[in-house]
Amino acid sequence: MSVPSYAGPLERTWYYAFRVFCAAVFIFLIAPILVIVPLSFNAEPYFSFTQGMLTLDPDAYSTRWYEEFLTSDRWLESIKNSVIVAFFSTFLAASLGTLAALGLSRSELPYKGLIMGLLISPMIVPLIIAAAGMFFFYSSLGISQSYVGLILAHTALGTPFVVITVTATLSGFDHNLVKAAANLGATPTYTFFKITMPLIMTGVISGALFALMTSFDEVIVAIFIAGVEQRTIPMQMWSGIREQISPTILAVATILITFSVIMLATVEILRRRSDRIRGIIS
Repeated sequence: MSVPSYAGPLERTWYYAFRVFCAAVFIFLIAPILVIVPLSFNAEPYFSFTQGMLTLDPDAYSTRWYEEFLTSDRWLESIKNSVIVAFFSTFLAASLGTLAALGLSRSELPYKGLIMGLLISPMIVPLIIAAAGMFFFYSSLGISQSYVGLILAHTALGTPFVVITVTATLSGFDHNLVKAAANLGATPTYTFFKITMPLIMTGVISGALFALMTSFDEVIVAIFIAGVEQRTIPMQMWSGIREQISPTILAVATILITFSVIMLATVEILRRRSDRIRGIIS
């Protein structure tokens, strides 16, 4: 969008100053993350730019750390654990979060604000407190340091994202469609899978993607709940920083950054698709 032809000097100055300020904030937030990407191709085992990298010497760059990530038994085991935990926790979070959002959308439900606050509390409570509480609770149940405990913990962290996104999608849902289906003799189950679910699917998928990213990035709860056999990628990165400094961590971080960008782009595409379906944008 360009500056309107009728804009005065002050409006033009504000137009460009505002965009420069937004660009500066964006660079301030993104620059520390982007520095990791070129460092992950460092041929030397350092966490800093070498003279060869600064002079763009091809020999100073290498994919050796990516190769180590894909060939190391420890890293491969962490990938397997992260995929297993993320898959099941995302499925549970999407299922439970969708059901909770559908319940909250009902006008006759009492104490909606209180219930909503309880459901999104894992996003508000500091993770260290949540992790300690989960550790003692799961230990009493005998599921601490197990896949079950870690999956349930990540489900608790991912469910609020699903509740929020699906609730936002349901805010524009026309409940007259459900009434019309019931009037035509459709069963509640048929109505849910043929009418309700297709219309809120974008919100469900968006929330599931946020839950997936949460599971892949979470480390504090995993440290408390997971055992040696359930070590995930973030836990392996944390251990690598404490035990043995290796630029492989930078390669893994670059892969996770790429993965997160793809997920966020997918969420934005789904959001636009949902708005287009509801007629908000053309």
